[in-house]
Amino acid sequence: MGDGRGRSRLRDAAGAFTSNALNPNLRRAQLSFLGAWTAEWAFTVALGIVAYRDGGAVAVGLVGLLRMVPSAICAPLLSPIADRGRRERVLVLVSTVRGLATAAAAVVAAIAGPAAIVYALAIVSTIAATLFRPAHSALLPSLCRTGYELASANMVRGLLDSAATLVGPLLAAILLQFTDVSVVFAVAAAASLWAAALLARVRYDAPPRPAAQRRDLLREAAEGVKAVARNRDLAIIIGLAGAQAFTRGALTVFSVVVAIELLGTGEPGAGALMTAVGVGAVVASLVASLLVGTKRLGAWFAVGVALWGLPLALVGVFPQQAAALVFLSFIGVGNALIDLAGFTLLGRLAPDEVLARVFGVLESFVAVFIGIGAVATSGLIAWIGLQPALIAVGLVCPVLAVVAWRRLHGLDRAVGALDAGVSLLQRVPMLAPLPLPSIEQLARGLEPAEVPAGATVFSQGDVGDRYYVIESGEADVVGGGRVVATLGPGEGFGEIALLRRTPRTATVVASSPLELRMLRSDQFLPVVLGYTPSAREAELAVDAELERYSPEPDEASGDPSPPA
Repeated sequence: MGDGRGRSRLRDAAGAFTSNALNPNLRRAQLSFLGAWTAEWAFTVALGIVAYRDGGAVAVGLVGLLRMVPSAICAPLLSPIADRGRRERVLVLVSTVRGLATAAAAVVAAIAGPAAIVYALAIVSTIAATLFRPAHSALLPSLCRTGYELASANMVRGLLDSAATLVGPLLAAILLQFTDVSVVFAVAAAASLWAAALLARVRYDAPPRPAAQRRDLLREAAEGVKAVARNRDLAIIIGLAGAQAFTRGALTVFSVVVAIELLGTGEPGAGALMTAVGVGAVVASLVASLLVGTKRLGAWFAVGVALWGLPLALVGVFPQQAAALVFLSFIGVGNALIDLAGFTLLGRLAPDEVLARVFGVLESFVAVFIGIGAVATSGLIAWIGLQPALIAVGLVCPVLAVVAWRRLHGLDRAVGALDAGVSLLQRVPMLAPLPLPSIEQLARGLEPAEVPAGATVFSQGDVGDRYYVIESGEADVVGGGRVVATLGPGEGFGEIALLRRTPRTATVVASSPLELRMLRSDQFLPVVLGYTPSAREAELAVDAELERYSPEPDEASGDPSPPA
C-alpha cells in the first residue's frame, strides 16, 4: 500500500509539472515570475552592498525600511487596479517600471553617483515589485480549472521562486567577484523587461467580475482589508506571513553582516549565504511537488513558517561557515512550503472579486514587516550583539507557528469541503467550462437540501428561484402527466425557469431519497451568464433539453409539456 501511495504521489508530481508546461498561458506567466524574482534577489544583494559601503550595518537596515514603507502603503491602494480588469496588463506595466528603475540605478552606480539616488530608484522598483505578486497570484486561478491545478501552479511557481532565490544571489555573487554592482543592477533590469515581454503574450478568457461601481481606490482597497478582517483563516495566514517577512527583513541584514563580521568571507560571502537559501529552496520545491495532492496544506504552511526562523537561531549557536550554509538552506525549504501551501490556501479561501486586494493586503504586511525586520535587526545587533540577535530573531517564527498549529490544521477541512462542491458542479456540462474562481464562487453558495422519496421538489407553474444539483439519489421530471426524464447524481435541473425567466415548465419528484445542493438565482445567473463559454453552453443545454424531453403533444390538448 505504501508503494502505491508513493507511485500515486510521483504521478501527481509529474502531472503538476506537465499541466503547467502544456498550458501556454500558465507557462508564460510562470516564466515571467522567474524573471521578475531573479531580478528582485539580484537587486537586493546589490543594494545591500551599496548601503553597507555607504554606512555599514545600520545603513543596510535603514535602507531596507526605507524601500519597504512606501511599498507597504501603496500595495493595498494599487491592488484594486488588478481586480478591475485584465491582470496580465497590470503585470506588464509593473515589470516595465521595475526594469526602467533598475536600469537607471545601474547608470547611477556606474558613474559613482550619489547613493541617495540609488535608494530613491530602489523605492520605485520595490513599489512596483510589491504590486507584482498580488496581481500574479490573482491571475493564476483564472488560468486554472481545478484546485489541484492551482496547487500545481503554486508549486511550480514556488520552484521558480526558489530557483530565483538561488540564481539571483549566485549571479550577483559571481558578478561582484569580477565586476561591480552596476552590472548586477543592469542584469536585474534585463530580467524585469523579459518578464514584461512574456506577460504581454498571455491570452485567456477572464472570469466574470462585477462592474466597478466607483473608482475610489481608497474605498476599494478597504474592501480587501475587510475581506481579511471578516475571515479569521485569511487573517491567520497573512499574520504568519508577516512574521515570516519580519525574518526575511532580518535576513537581508544578517546575510551581509554575518558574512563580513562573523564568518570573514567578505562581500561575495553575502551572495553565497543567500545562494544557500536558494539551493535549499530548489531542492525543497522538487520535494514539495509530492505534496500537491495532499489535504494537509495548513499543517505544511505552519512547518514552512517555523523553518524560516529556526536556522537563524542555529547560526547564532554554531557560527561556522559550513554550518551556516547548511542551516540557511533550510530557510529555502520553509520558503518552498510557504509558496505551495500559503498561496494555494489564500487563492482558495478568498473570493475572486477581491482576490488581488487580499494579496495586496498580504504584500503590504510583507513589505511593512520586511522593513521592520531589517531596521529592528540592525538595532538589535548594536544593542545585544550579532549572535544573540540571531537567536532572538530566529525564535519568532517557530513560536508563532506552534501557537497557530491547531487552527491551520483545521483549514484543510474547509478546503476539502470546497473541493467537494467544485467536483460536484464540474460534473454538470453547463458549468464545466467555468474557470476555477467562478466555479468556486458557486460552490461557496451551495445550500444542502434533503427530499424524501415521493416528495415534490417543485411543481409546474411555480416561480423559479433556485438551481439544483443532485448529490445522491434520483429524480423524475414529470410533464404532461408522465415521466419525461430521470436525473441522477451530478445532474442539474431548474435552469430553464431561471435562464428564460419563466415559471417552472415541469414538475420534479424524488423517485428515491434525494440529497441536493441548491443555488439561488442571484448566485447562479451572474456567474453562468457573465462568462461567455458557460452562457453559450447553458443556452445550448436549454435548447437541447426542451427538444429532447418534451413529450409528444397530448392527444386531448395538443400541447407539449417541457421539463423544468
